[in-house]
Amino acid sequence: MSILPQLETRSGGQCELCKASDSLSVYTVPPNTLENLDTTLLVCATCQNQIEHPDQMDANHWRCLNDSMWSQEPPVQVMAWRLLHRLIAEGWPKDLLDMLYLDDETLAWAQATGDHLSDDDKIIHRDSNGVVLSAGDTVTLIKDLTVKGANFTAKRGTAVRGISLVADNAEHIEGRVNGQQIVILTQFVKKS
Repeated sequence: MSILPQLETRSGGQCELCKASDSLSVYTVPPNTLENLDTTLLVCATCQNQIEHPDQMDANHWRCLNDSMWSQEPPVQVMAWRLLHRLIAEGWPKDLLDMLYLDDETLAWAQATGDHLSDDDKIIHRDSNGVVLSAGDTVTLIKDLTVKGANFTAKRGTAVRGISLVADNAEHIEGRVNGQQIVILTQFVKKS
């Protein structure tokens, strides 16, 4: 069943960011992948294009965030926070960010993609070949790993699906091997 009718009802048939009413579609707010009311918002084609292509952002279009940032819907709050951080060099978004309050859970979600960090501050997870890893990727172990505390060895060639990234350490990822959630060093994996 499509989530679109529920989002149209919630938003009054308008983009939840800029209030446009044409070319609307469902946008799932990363790092989420499941479409439900708590993880998606209704956006117009202009907003979606600029969200997905930050190099094409028109700062004047995003003045609409002055209104949409006050939404009670967490996905809208998260996107407003992220977009304001992308535009912070413009000056005016800093004032809006100073007024914007997000509860701890929503703030953690907003920070999950690292949009608020400068390129120097971002933690980038790379596999043994230097390929950038993302949450949800599948990796393959390149050597046998003894799993401490679990009494088994994760064998070379084992696929680890749906990894998650350790936010504060670029050398660690997490994934399930033999039904156990374990921490794996990125130097021992390659992206599949």
